[in-house]
Amino acid sequence: MAPVRLLPSAPAGADAASVDLVARLSVGDDAALREAYRQHHEAVRVFANRLVNDLAAAEDLVHEVFVALPRAARRFRHEVPLRQFLIGMAINHARHHVRAAVRRRRAQQRLAQQPAPQVTTPDRIAEHKQLGRALVAALDQLPLDQRVAFVLCQIEERSSVDAARIAGTTDGNMRIRLLRARQALRRALAGWSEQGGNA
Repeated sequence: MAPVRLLPSAPAGADAASVDLVARLSVGDDAALREAYRQHHEAVRVFANRLVNDLAAAEDLVHEVFVALPRAARRFRHEVPLRQFLIGMAINHARHHVRAAVRRRRAQQRLAQQPAPQVTTPDRIAEHKQLGRALVAALDQLPLDQRVAFVLCQIEERSSVDAARIAGTTDGNMRIRLLRARQALRRALAGWSEQGGNA
């Protein structure tokens, strides 16, 4: 008789297919890992790229998340959808990648940048480049928790409740982090504007 595979406990109403997928992941089923990757890798990649603003670092982050998933699946209890759990894992793995992306961008900024296609005049091209550098620099200065809050709430347009659940914090903390991120970005861009776009 084949051994019976015990499914992890899950709240009532949890998606049966997800419960089964997580159970298979937690015992190291390679087919389950391929299935999870196929279903969720693009969403994790989009989030990672928004967080680190660097395609190479985002790809590395996605790889780390899915390599770690079988072990992490053992503690997954279906309080949130699997995709949100994976994004939470990406946040936990992100600190090194944020620093690496910042270093890489600073090196790239020393090279000539291509203007955006819709920007046509020399003055507009220069202004566009300067604003882009100011935004990237301002984002680079945010602590990771504020950057996560800004990406989840402002860019991905999630509610603070959903963002807090993903990041493993409270709604109140998430709101405070988002407020501080917005204030820091406003100050940075105000300084850029006051200096005539030459910050």
